[in-house]
Amino acid sequence: MDEQQYEVLWPRGPRQTQLKPLAKRLDTLNGKTVAQLWDYLFRGDEMYANLEEGLKARFPGIRLINWREFGSTHGAEDKQVVASLPDRFRELGVDAVISAIGC
Repeated sequence: MDEQQYEVLWPRGPRQTQLKPLAKRLDTLNGKTVAQLWDYLFRGDEMYANLEEGLKARFPGIRLINWREFGSTHGAEDKQVVASLPDRFRELGVDAVISAIGC
């Protein structure tokens, strides 16, 4: 029986970006300022209320900045909202961000 060989091409193109190391993780959220971002989809208002309760119980010194402070990260104004975040985070002294919660 004759073996047939076929040339095979890799279906994916070459990698366009290089991997970057993750940001250093915080040791604790106690005494830290944490911003909440939401895309205004799927019950984030309810979920953030529960999350806030749990985080405050576990890290009594945490300062949470509510998602209402920033606006929706999805929708008509999302580009402006997202573009403004670095300056807003610096202005508010944000140490960490929770970005959620879409489907």
